[in-house]
Amino acid sequence: MYIGGTVISSVEFHGNMSLVIFMSKCPLTCRYCHNVELLDDETEWSFEKIKHTIDSSADFLDAVVISGGEPLVQTDAVIEILKYVRSLGLKTKLDTSGIYPSHLKEILDLNLLDYISLDVKTTFYKYKKITGSNVGSQVKKSMDLINEEGVHLEIRTTFVPTLHTKKDILNIVNDIEADVYTIQQFRNKNVLDPALEKVEVPNPHDLVKLAKKIKPYFDGVVKVKSGEFGEQIIE
Repeated sequence: MYIGGTVISSVEFHGNMSLVIFMSKCPLTCRYCHNVELLDDETEWSFEKIKHTIDSSADFLDAVVISGGEPLVQTDAVIEILKYVRSLGLKTKLDTSGIYPSHLKEILDLNLLDYISLDVKTTFYKYKKITGSNVGSQVKKSMDLINEEGVHLEIRTTFVPTLHTKKDILNIVNDIEADVYTIQQFRNKNVLDPALEKVEVPNPHDLVKLAKKIKPYFDGVVKVKSGEFGEQIIE
C-alpha cells in the first residue's frame, strides 16, 4: 500500500485523539490541493508496518483517521486497515472526495466507519472548474449513500476567493444533506496551481460572516476552520 506518512492529531476527529494515516494517490487535480506531494507518491508500506504504527500509539488513541490523497484509490488497503482498527476497539474516520461511490458502498456495507468527512469542492455542476473532472454526480451519489447508512457525515468546502463566490457556498448548502457543514480557510502555500500562491488567504472573520449567512439554510451544525482560530461552531 502507498502511504505518505502519519501524524497524531487532536483536531481531525473532533473530541478524539487520533492517528491520521495519509494514503497516497489521487486522480483529481484540484488547483488548491495542499497535499501535492501525495498525488503521485509511491512510498510503499507493508500492512505490518501500519499495524506497528497503530499499536505503538494505541494506548493513548481514541481513533484512526484515514486521509489522503484519495484513500479509495486503494480500497482494499483501506478495508484491511479499518478491520484492524475495529479489532482494537478504536473509532474510525474516513476523509474522501467521494468520487468512488461504489468503493465507498463496499466499505459502508461492512459497517467499518463511525465518521466520514466528504469534501464537496463546489456546486455539483461546477466540478470541472475546480478539479479538472466532471465528477459532481459521483460525489452527490456518495453523499446520498452515506446518509442512507446513517454514518455521521461532515461535508467540507475549502473557500478559495478566486474560485468560489458566496453564492456558490449558498448553492452548495441548498444541495447537501449532512450532520455538519464546514467552511475551510484556503491556504496559499504548497498548492498545485502556482497562480493560487498569489491569492490572499481569506480573513477568518469574513468566513464566519459567510457561515452565519448560510446557517439558516442548513439543517445541521455549521463550522468554520481557520489557521488563526481552529474550528469554530457558528451559533
